[in-house]
Amino acid sequence: MTGSTAENASPEGPPPADSGERVRLYGPDITRRPAEFYRRLRREHGPVVPVLLEGDVPAWFVVGYREVNHITSNPALFARDCRRWNAWDQVPDDWPLMPYVGWAPSVMFAEGPEHQRRAGAIGDALDAVDRTELAAICEELADGLIDGFAGDGQADLIDQYAHRVPLLVIARLYGLPDADVPTLVNDVAESLDASEKAGPAHARIQERMARLVKDRQSVPGPDVPSRLLAHPAGLTPDEVIIDLLVVMAAAQQPTGNWIGNTLRLMLVDDRFSMTLQGGRGSVGQALNQVLWEDTPTQNFIGRWAVHASELGGRRIDPGDLLVLGLAAANADPQVQPAAHDHTGGNRAHLSFGHGEHGCPFPAPELAEVIARTAVEVLLDRLPDIELAVEPGELEWRPSFWMRGLQSLPVTFSPAAYLLNEARPFSPPG
Repeated sequence: MTGSTAENASPEGPPPADSGERVRLYGPDITRRPAEFYRRLRREHGPVVPVLLEGDVPAWFVVGYREVNHITSNPALFARDCRRWNAWDQVPDDWPLMPYVGWAPSVMFAEGPEHQRRAGAIGDALDAVDRTELAAICEELADGLIDGFAGDGQADLIDQYAHRVPLLVIARLYGLPDADVPTLVNDVAESLDASEKAGPAHARIQERMARLVKDRQSVPGPDVPSRLLAHPAGLTPDEVIIDLLVVMAAAQQPTGNWIGNTLRLMLVDDRFSMTLQGGRGSVGQALNQVLWEDTPTQNFIGRWAVHASELGGRRIDPGDLLVLGLAAANADPQVQPAAHDHTGGNRAHLSFGHGEHGCPFPAPELAEVIARTAVEVLLDRLPDIELAVEPGELEWRPSFWMRGLQSLPVTFSPAAYLLNEARPFSPPG
């Protein structure tokens, strides 16, 4: 039966993958039409695919919904501490995927009670954010960004809007002064680039978080860092610093791409075009549809096998790396029959992960408040907005891991005003 699992593989169980059948998960072709690529892998290899990552490092790519759900529901079998990887001897120090697998003393790689302690503190600190206040903050910041281009009659909604809103909100929730935000915006952008600027930019962000934590130790405030420092879990300042970085990274790019992908869908898909005429009934539906069809986090590294096991008809050895195919799992015919491809209110997707190491409550809820508010404010402010190019001319970033547009050029009637007394905020950067 597809998706069968067993804690211990018997000697007579399935053989390990032969190196000749492994599929390369890198190169230009796999990012052009990812949905077709995932379908082909499932058809030719089943729910668990033997693959090669950059540099021909072996791994398993899990494309079955039931299999991803099984992995994420069983941390005793498939855990997060990358130090158990059995292929470290094949990984060079400058491996391009090292940021995804390099161990750090953060909540990302913690396990068991230690992970529960760290994740519990983060969840409590975020849960203290009032949702109504968050929507108001997001509306203010979104308005400020729109004021920056409303008089131009044109904009790139990715660079000028979608990727900036989440970072500005995080900066506000962290209690960072507005004067620090322009530098932070630039550093985060550079840290995500595959260039020599990435390392120094990441170091500057970490230094800024260290100063922030030191300040909050002296003068606490109504913000996330102060709540983490005061939490009964007893996080050390170093733990707070690195976990603040994790939360920022997990929030900024995925939420920015969620906003951008949703705006694209509403501009090109007739199912949601009514919203562009002033209604807002389908914004939530469009946000959910994106999580099924163009989820921002396409694939995730990952889990490492604790014990030998069988998964989807494959023998998994201790220390094997499993890459979670979140987008492929969402498109699994077992949960997405071809005759019922419209998701409606179905939220059983795996776009926020699942289980102990999934996106912790209430982070998905807060991300949805940010994304929904950003989309609604833009459509309210610029009701006649239109795509400035043909839909087929839009380019996706060439990434196997994230799903987001290079740009989203639009046109609209220039606004007759830029700022007023009701919106005194001037957008950073």
